[in-house]
Amino acid sequence: MTRPSQLRSAEALADLPFRILRPNRRRTPLLLSLPHSGRVYPRAFVEASRLDFQGLRRSEDCFVDQLFEDATDHGVPQLVADFPRVYCDVNREAWELDPAMFADKLPPWCNTRTARVTAGFGTIARLVSSGEPIYAGPLVFAEAEGRIKSCWQPYHTALGELIQETRDIYGSCVLLDCHSMPTDKPGRPGARQEPQFILGDAHGTSCDPALPKTAQDFLEGHGFLVRRNDPYAGGYVTRHYGRPRQGVHTLQLEIARALYMDQSRYQPIASFGRIRQLMSGLVACLADASRLLPA
Repeated sequence: MTRPSQLRSAEALADLPFRILRPNRRRTPLLLSLPHSGRVYPRAFVEASRLDFQGLRRSEDCFVDQLFEDATDHGVPQLVADFPRVYCDVNREAWELDPAMFADKLPPWCNTRTARVTAGFGTIARLVSSGEPIYAGPLVFAEAEGRIKSCWQPYHTALGELIQETRDIYGSCVLLDCHSMPTDKPGRPGARQEPQFILGDAHGTSCDPALPKTAQDFLEGHGFLVRRNDPYAGGYVTRHYGRPRQGVHTLQLEIARALYMDQSRYQPIASFGRIRQLMSGLVACLADASRLLPA
């Protein structure tokens, strides 16, 4: 049973902007991060947008949290954002902001010149993923500051604590950062077409090479087309936390949405259960591989 997207007050969202799902017994240094599958939309944000509710959902990694619901069965905890990416993107730096979006001047500590800001996809995005502008008029910095303090900062505080907790137990941590990507047409296992999965390890710098190889071998063994680092090599989570020399390994996973959902109606399709079982198997495989990494 899928949970629909919701409209709530910003205050209600700020009370609990994420969920930590813990297994009954921890059995592996593997940990999951799901930063973009949140679907609790603050009502005032939706009402202020020039896009309708469905338009805002174009940036959402729909149902990815449900694809990984079985991870706890393998002894793997998960950190799941409930706020949507279009409201605050935790896969960016905290203050990666576009000054053209704001009526007032941004503080000097904001990073205003990154490629992501220029493209319209900073911490507070200017565009949805399909390219349409989100806002009818300029924002004030206080609005961005409130979202970052109520969503971005608590999420990363929790993620940092989970990573440290894992290192304290096992001596190392493996973080799988889970995402989805829009695709033009349904994927067919084994077909030569756009990739159905993309693994990002920041071009070999964010994790032990055994991890992407293990994931790629597993997915290709089930007949899927897998690509590495093209075009998604990993965002802020992958690059910031991936420190293999310090025992923290981070791998980003992108799943083609056409494999499991109707992208125009935002609904799961018949193959959803099969892809969920596949992700359960992938988690189990990476959980085993994680235990073999040197602490």
